[in-house]
Amino acid sequence: MEIDGWWGLVDGARAAVGDRADDRDSADDPLPGALTAALSELEPPEIIDFYVKHVEITDSAYLYPLWNAAYLIEGGCGDDGFMDFRDGLMLLGRDTFTRAVADPDSLAELPVVASMGRDEKGWIGYESLSYLIRDAYKTARGETDSFDAAVEAAVKAMERPERPLGETWDVEDDEEMHRRLPGLAALFLS
Repeated sequence: MEIDGWWGLVDGARAAVGDRADDRDSADDPLPGALTAALSELEPPEIIDFYVKHVEITDSAYLYPLWNAAYLIEGGCGDDGFMDFRDGLMLLGRDTFTRAVADPDSLAELPVVASMGRDEKGWIGYESLSYLIRDAYKTARGETDSFDAAVEAAVKAMERPERPLGETWDVEDDEEMHRRLPGLAALFLS
């Protein structure tokens, strides 16, 4: 699956749910269901390709500066939390994802992040996009054994980063956070 097709499916699901596409905090969040429905209309090999592209896109965001931004936004962020954060970031659409990977401080411009900075409702993370893709495959094919085997083989053959790329810094150092992520620090640090 080409990158444009992958993002087209995500952005199409976002368009289908309208103004409720940016916040994963709601118990009746419509975006996961809309994306699952769109994916389940694909042929099973296309769903597997979507999963593989998901892994590639997730890996492209495996960056210390983005992880440090997630740490600030979420008030802490471990390995699993950062995976969920990146999956949720993908659900915010191609433009937001691309901008955040290039400049994590751009997340300060998002209404959902501003809301979180005021200790109001809001959440970016999503646990886990891979389950959603697997559910779509099950809907399309009626089973998941072939999905599990195919994605395991595909991911095993991929060259994946062992650790995040980019420069890191002490996330507990407020002065450093203000210097490196000024917009986010203004929202989350006193």
